[in-house]
Amino acid sequence: MWCFELLLPLLLIINDARCQWNVWVPRDISAMTNSCVVIPCTFMYPSAIRPYRGTHGIWYFGQPYPQLFPPVVFKSRTDVVHESYKGRTKLLGDLHHRNCTLLINNIGSEHSGKYYFRADLGGANMYTYPDFSELKVLDQPNIDVPEEIVSDESLELTCYAPDNCPEMTPEIQWMYIDYLPDPELSSDYLEEGNTAVLSSTLTFTPRPMHNGQLLGCRVYYPNTTLVYERLISLDIKYSPRSVWVNVSSEVMEGSSVMLHCEVDSNPPSRISWMFGEQELLWDTASNVSLSLDDVTPAQEGIYTCFGDNGYGIMNTSLYLAVNYPPREPVVNDSMTVLEGSTLALHCSTQGSPAPTLTWLKDGELVGTITADELSVLEIVEITPQGDGQYRCLAENEHGRASSSFNITVEYAPVLLEESKCTVVREGVQCVCIATGNPEPTIEFYLPDVNITINETDGRYNFYTHTDGHTSTGMIKLREKGERVDNGGPAVNVHCSFYNTYGRESVLLELQQEKKYMMAVIVGTIGGVAVIAFIIAAVRYVGHNNKKENGTPRQDVVLENPALYYSAVKKDKQNLRKKVLKTELLGSKFNSILEETTGEDGDYQSVGSLAGLERQELNYAALEFIGARPREAASGRGDDDSNYMEIKAK
Repeated sequence: MWCFELLLPLLLIINDARCQWNVWVPRDISAMTNSCVVIPCTFMYPSAIRPYRGTHGIWYFGQPYPQLFPPVVFKSRTDVVHESYKGRTKLLGDLHHRNCTLLINNIGSEHSGKYYFRADLGGANMYTYPDFSELKVLDQPNIDVPEEIVSDESLELTCYAPDNCPEMTPEIQWMYIDYLPDPELSSDYLEEGNTAVLSSTLTFTPRPMHNGQLLGCRVYYPNTTLVYERLISLDIKYSPRSVWVNVSSEVMEGSSVMLHCEVDSNPPSRISWMFGEQELLWDTASNVSLSLDDVTPAQEGIYTCFGDNGYGIMNTSLYLAVNYPPREPVVNDSMTVLEGSTLALHCSTQGSPAPTLTWLKDGELVGTITADELSVLEIVEITPQGDGQYRCLAENEHGRASSSFNITVEYAPVLLEESKCTVVREGVQCVCIATGNPEPTIEFYLPDVNITINETDGRYNFYTHTDGHTSTGMIKLREKGERVDNGGPAVNVHCSFYNTYGRESVLLELQQEKKYMMAVIVGTIGGVAVIAFIIAAVRYVGHNNKKENGTPRQDVVLENPALYYSAVKKDKQNLRKKVLKTELLGSKFNSILEETTGEDGDYQSVGSLAGLERQELNYAALEFIGARPREAASGRGDDDSNYMEIKAK
């Protein structure tokens, strides 16, 4: 450190002669954590430049370029520095004398890195020097151990502590040396890489029994609590005594794994990694690490580390397990089978750990769950209900995979119970519904006339429809046929349905349509009610006309009916209007009944069923013929009971 101060004026003279931008800092410098460090620094600038308003400087951390906004360690113009350096830095040098030496107190591991100095001479005369000083903050001292430690040969171990903090001077102690035979200690002070270092050397003669023993170096600063320790294990060279590898482990497919092997031997052993009979890696060293990247299941197995130094051979093995989710299962191809066949469905996959295999049909569980890489699902005498999608699901703790296929079951056609004949307004409607695979073809057969119906003609409509494996056929017979004892029409219709695997013909039963029967009953009652309403309305009109003309209700004898007709002729138009209102009311009643009893229009209206034709519901002119009291006929003198004959005009 003091030598540097003596050389500094000489360096300034030399660099001033060159008249260039230049800086000198130690390339590497180290310090113990929580201590301090002084970074020596001197800089030069062209002699033609005259500092404007003084000479200033800035220390940067990590980057030399201000435009990248590196952390400011120290700035002579202001106290604005990065938060991690507040109260920690101080400029020991005089910038006017081109000395930029920096002191950093209470350093931590986060302060390890490169430090750059920037000269600020005012105006545009600013320059960041590309040379840097790299600081290494140590949390333990370094111990210099020879590459080979041979039994019964003198061994020197050296412990180093940086001495770059002027306020604190380190001291070194060796630990765990009581068991060593005749240990000797010596100290030294040297500068290494422009850094002041204090060293302590331990000298002793090791024996094979010292192999694996611990030695330690302790660095501490007097009058402080700062203590740092470093331990090493002695490796005395001799024939292999132990081989150490990783413990057996499990890794995921696609990940990376490092297999370590250490051999305790002298001289150093040739260490090799073997996988089966294949040698993957070898080296002559105390330890060898085998790196396996993007591991695959093919790399699962036993790995063995061999150590051989010519005096003996030793090996140790480990088992590497590679876990991976199930592979896509291999299953049967989609198939078409005949009803009653027996099938064996296979599902195989791979996974680690071994996956469970589950069979699903159309999303529902079938069969049993198997904890194996192969599962066989047996279906005995398959039925049409076995038709669908079958999926094999493989699962383990790392994932799942599945494969599916379809089974199509072909079978002879079967008639569904919805098949029947019903009475409709136009006649008889017959529906035949059958299911089968392939979808069945439907025909109707009329044995009475020996006709097979598979197309439409003038007497009936023929209709067919296919939905999946279900076929529907329908005909409408326009003639209802003869009546049987129960009053219904006689129907003799056969439904014939067939496909590749069978043919069948069934007589369709006739079923009375409940809605149709209800329409007949309600329509009949409604028609009678309408007639009664019309008669009552007519009587009411006639009774009121007699009152308006002042005609006595009793003892009235019309010898000349024409005179009476002319008397009431004036009210004829009023009578027509009231009868028309009655007709409209009856028609609306019929419409309501039609909407209640049938949506498809296959049933007759209530008016027709009651025997009332709409074309007959017109107004009626009334003619009274010989109107007289009926006392003689009834034997009762009921003055209010007038009877008359009504004729429709």
